[in-house]
Amino acid sequence: MINGAHVVIYSKKPDLDRAFLQDVLGLPHVEVGGGWLIFALPPSEVAVHPGSKNGVHELYLTCDDVKAFVTAVGKRGVRCGAVKDQGWGLLTTLRLPGGGELGVYEARHARPNGKPGSAKPGSAKPSKNAPKTAARKLAKRAVKRARR
Repeated sequence: MINGAHVVIYSKKPDLDRAFLQDVLGLPHVEVGGGWLIFALPPSEVAVHPGSKNGVHELYLTCDDVKAFVTAVGKRGVRCGAVKDQGWGLLTTLRLPGGGELGVYEARHARPNGKPGSAKPGSAKPSKNAPKTAARKLAKRAVKRARR
């Protein structure tokens, strides 16, 4: 059904940020006309967190070794924020040339992409002790309807 995700970064200086993604991060890309570049990303994941309003999204890039990442991009003139231990991972930030900010982290939590030490796809199951919230009940009903 879903075969990927298309992430949009809004920027006041998109040409600078496109050059950064291409030249500094080395992301493969295709040109789709008029200077528009679409960049490939490695396998991704999505999580839903509680929030005070809908329509708020964040983008984090993940890596295997955040300290090595900071060193590697530092050699290309990119300064990252201090690496912070968040429990779920080691997090840093970097400022894009257009002024936006990206988070980059080394995950400690299970990941659904089959990387060593992470959950195998589809292996995460809700705990039998997890409360049966109204949202879970609604989601189960939606899945049953979709299967009919």
